[in-house]
Amino acid sequence: MDIHSFLFADLSGFTALTEAHGDFEAAELVGTFNEVVRGLLPVHSGEEIKTIGDAIMIRVPEAEEAVKLGLEIVHTFHLKPGFPVIHVGMHTGPAVKQGSDWLGASVNIAARVAGAAGGDEVLLTEATHDAVGEVDGVELESLGKMPFRNVADPVHVYRAHVPGPRIGGLPIDPVCRMTVAPELRVGHLLHAARQYSFCSLNCAAAFAGDPDRYVPASNGT
Repeated sequence: MDIHSFLFADLSGFTALTEAHGDFEAAELVGTFNEVVRGLLPVHSGEEIKTIGDAIMIRVPEAEEAVKLGLEIVHTFHLKPGFPVIHVGMHTGPAVKQGSDWLGASVNIAARVAGAAGGDEVLLTEATHDAVGEVDGVELESLGKMPFRNVADPVHVYRAHVPGPRIGGLPIDPVCRMTVAPELRVGHLLHAARQYSFCSLNCAAAFAGDPDRYVPASNGT
């Protein structure tokens, strides 16, 4: 059975975005996200398999190109205002093609790894790591083994990143989780000695009414 790399990319905090701005705007954002990602596929020989809510599933024949694609997706949206941060996860292994879809444990593991990724993070399994070997200009950092739901054994996971100092990203609206460009910011509020920026007056008002709802406990007093 042929070996493939499967990659999932999705929008962090999509539920919060939908609650703050409504279904229509959220759907438009997902559409734009998918179109931008599709534009990145040809150079990496990536194939869009399907979209699932705010996630896009991609098959890439070569593991090295899958890692490069994941990093390019994150980099593309890192400084793009009006988007939540991105999760990317991938796994390499056999799978079964059924019509235009791909099924099997490899696909399921890739989806689980994507779900474990933090914002602007590209995670890959040991199988992908071993298939890649080394990628010029990319560091693969071991995160150890992680347990995943409906996966029998813990999976060794790595984080892919470009070494060196990282350019700071845009501030994130704590209500809708969208990035906020300075020129598009409607205002900011101070809470627990930290400044928060907002994309809209509605988000600012929601935060002002109940900041503890949107701020992690570690940031509170």
